[in-house]
Formats: sequence, C-alpha cells, structure tokens
Amino acid sequence: MKQRILVAVVGVPALLAVLCAAPDWATLALLMGLCIIASHELLAAVLPPEKTRRWWGLAATLAVFVVANVYFSHERFAGTAAAELMPWLLAALVVVLFLCMVLEYGKKEEMDFTALCAILVAGAAIPLALSCLLRLRLLNYGGGLVLMPLVAAFMSDSAALFTGMACGKHKLAPIVSPKKTVEGAVGGVVCNIVFLCLYTLLLNKCFGFTQVNYFYAAIYGVLGAVASIVGDLTLSVVKRQGGIKDYGNLIPGHGGILDRFDSTMLVAPLTELLILLIPFAVK
Repeated sequence: MKQRILVAVVGVPALLAVLCAAPDWATLALLMGLCIIASHELLAAVLPPEKTRRWWGLAATLAVFVVANVYFSHERFAGTAAAELMPWLLAALVVVLFLCMVLEYGKKEEMDFTALCAILVAGAAIPLALSCLLRLRLLNYGGGLVLMPLVAAFMSDSAALFTGMACGKHKLAPIVSPKKTVEGAVGGVVCNIVFLCLYTLLLNKCFGFTQVNYFYAAIYGVLGAVASIVGDLTLSVVKRQGGIKDYGNLIPGHGGILDRFDSTMLVAPLTELLILLIPFAVK
C-alpha cells in the first residue's frame, strides 16, 4: 500500500503537468505511449507468447494511427496534409490487418479469430476510448476539462478501495474481483460526488470558470463511479480468463497500464458525452 501511495504522489503531478500545462501535442505523445504499452499487455494476456511477439507491432501501430487520427481531425488542422492523409493511412492499415489474417492462415503463428479480435481491441477500441482524453484536451480550456474523467476514475477507485477495506462485508462480484464490495462501491459513488463538486468549485474559484453547475457535477460523479466500476470489472474478467493477476508491473503497486487505466477507458467517453450534452463548467 505504501508503494502504491508513493507512486501516486509522484505520478499524479507528472500526469497533471503533461495534460494541463504542456502543449496538447504532449497529451498526444503520452496517449500514444500508453496505448503502445497497453496493446502489448492485452495481447500477452489473451494470446500465446509467439503470437504476441508476432502481432504486437501491428496492434501498436494501429493504436498510434488511431490516436493520431483523432488529433489531426481537430478543426485547426483542417486542410492540412496530415488531416487529409491520416484517414487513408488508417484505412490502409486495417486492410493490411485483414490481409495478414488471410496470408498467415495455416501457419503456427497465424492470426486466428481470437488474435484478430485481440488486435482490434488493443489497437482500436482501447485507443479510441483513451483518445476521448485528447479530444477533451483539444476543447477550449481543455486543460481544465481533461482532468474530469481522471478525477472521476481515480477518486472513485481509491474511495472504493479504502471504504471496502474499512467496512466492506458484501461481495460485489466475488468471482471476477473477490476484494470488491458493495460497501466499497457505494463509498466510491458518494466520495466521487464530493470530489467532483470540489473540483468544480476549484475550477470556479481558481481557474475562471464562471458558469458552473454542481448538480451536473454530482451527475458526473454518480455515472463516473458506475462506469469506473464496470470498466475495472470488465478488464478483470479478461485477466481471470487469461489466468494472470496483473497486466504488467510497469507501475509499482498498481500493475500495468491496463491495471491503472482500466476504469478510465469507460469514464473518458462517458465524460466527453456528458460535457457535450450537459456541461458542468463553462468559461
């Protein structure tokens, strides 16, 4: 637990610096790096080692192209060569993916249907989900908005963990995640509402967001906590099916990238949708 807290103390400020203070291309680079690592973690969890070595490069390349396509689709790149070429390059890579499935059929390291699905999830679904952070960063005053899904995901996880340790009695999903409790989930929801309202207050008082809605922030808190739990449990199912405890050991005390950002993968798209429909803060 001490190691987990120490990593958070060091890692969270670094993450904040990249997402909020650095130029938006730093968020692009960060997400590309996270997706490259996450693609290897997922393939290693569900595929034999020889197939992971064979197809990880393709999954990682697809992930990079997906994130880059999101970045260059922003309106400020309209008419540029990158904006016009990126969708074609991404489409060509998808064609290569399916062509590899045909050409490698019958070989020891063939891309069977399981491998194809794993590559598409690792190279497309996960990057698309995490790219919602990039789209938020590219909005006006995105430096403040991009933190909302991370606050919702990380605070909900932490609150659920400590609440469950303190008073958890009823198992939430014992087969999938034995340590998660109903009490922890309720604590995560309640604390998430409080944290997101405080975050909204911070944006209002310190960062010039003059139009804020605490009721909407509370809605973000409830839905964000639920999405966080579902995202965590979903990737826990994959771990159970793969017979592994963690996706990796890159982050001491936390595991791999997928272990740390599993909940964010659902919270980020949900937060982007909510911000578009019911913005909680406007500057």
